[in-house]
Amino acid sequence: MSQEDYRNEGRREPPSHANHGGKRLAPSSRPSSRPSNRPSGRSSSDPEHQTQPRPRKKRKRLGSWGILIYVVCVLGASVLLAGVSWMWANDILALNKAPLTAVVEIKEGDTVDQVADKLKDAGLIEYKFVFKLFCSFTHVSGQAGDDDAKITPGSYELNTDMDYRALISSMGSSSANRLTTTVTIPEGTTEAQIFEMLEKAGVATVEDLTETAANYDFKFSFLQGVLPLGDAKRLEGYLFPDTYEFYMGEDPVSVLNKMILRFDEIFTDEMRQTMTDKGMSVNDAVIIASMIEKETDGTDQGKISSVIYNRLNKPTSETAGYLNIDATILYVTGGTQVNTQADTPYNTYTHKGLPPTAISCPGVDALKAAVNPDSTNYYYYALGDDGVHHFFRSSSEHQSFLKSQELYKND
Repeated sequence: MSQEDYRNEGRREPPSHANHGGKRLAPSSRPSSRPSNRPSGRSSSDPEHQTQPRPRKKRKRLGSWGILIYVVCVLGASVLLAGVSWMWANDILALNKAPLTAVVEIKEGDTVDQVADKLKDAGLIEYKFVFKLFCSFTHVSGQAGDDDAKITPGSYELNTDMDYRALISSMGSSSANRLTTTVTIPEGTTEAQIFEMLEKAGVATVEDLTETAANYDFKFSFLQGVLPLGDAKRLEGYLFPDTYEFYMGEDPVSVLNKMILRFDEIFTDEMRQTMTDKGMSVNDAVIIASMIEKETDGTDQGKISSVIYNRLNKPTSETAGYLNIDATILYVTGGTQVNTQADTPYNTYTHKGLPPTAISCPGVDALKAAVNPDSTNYYYYALGDDGVHHFFRSSSEHQSFLKSQELYKND
């Protein structure tokens, strides 16, 4: 055997499928000695069954138009915000406002919201909510007239040159922009007439003044025991007639207190002592003075005062303690016709002594006459055709005089 044959003999040909006596195991059926991590089933090498990778999403890129629109929106929002801020700042700081002056009345109990309404209605501010926000930041709250409130009731002259801070300070109690008015109260004016005068002058309303007179407990000793709280007539006679300067829209307590305080100054300690020595009170003097003020023009107040005192302290069988003063009846009934049978405690023809309260607010001369009457024996007086009061000691003298005067012939 040749060497070549020897090599060929040593090589064995693999068995042929055709010559194999049995079936050849499929490769997948052969037991494998190597563990496989490949999942069973379809071969991963099969191109039809290989898992395809997901396609990556491409980021959308803004085109030139998108960028332009974005920039325009940002700029527009900035311009709008700047414009609104400028308008607010213009209102807060009072910049570039048209000249305007207005009177604003702040009432007792007005809230910041109500004040803002009034300022806007007057044309002094443009943005009510901005003003309210400013008040919140600057601790302006509560109601006008409260002890800790920065805004005080009253009438104020304001203008568009004032910024928010100036508007608020100009509505305070010490503001130079607070309007005042001068009111002159004549002697002999009644409380009700005074209240009407004050309302007409814009100081306070009749309703508020009446309610305050009735229910506020003014701290003056001479008011104690006049009338109980709840009756507005308790101040009759104590609102001293004089010329006053009031704030427009002033607190009614302040208004009335100012006039009572003036009475307290006029009615001196010496006058009070004189009344005490007589066994009478300050209130007695005020009631007598109020009748004197209504009965005469002032030239004979001392004599009329003496008639009142004589009838009170030394009544005769004819007078019997009745004052018979027409003015006390007219105080209740009004008009000029005297009804001597009127059913009222102010009827001094049917009720002895002094009426329940004063019937007017007397001046200083009447008060002095009430404290220091003339010394006379007169019990009667009457106005003659000559416009002068005549005085008499007896009823007969009085009646004779009345018959002689044209003034009384139609009575």
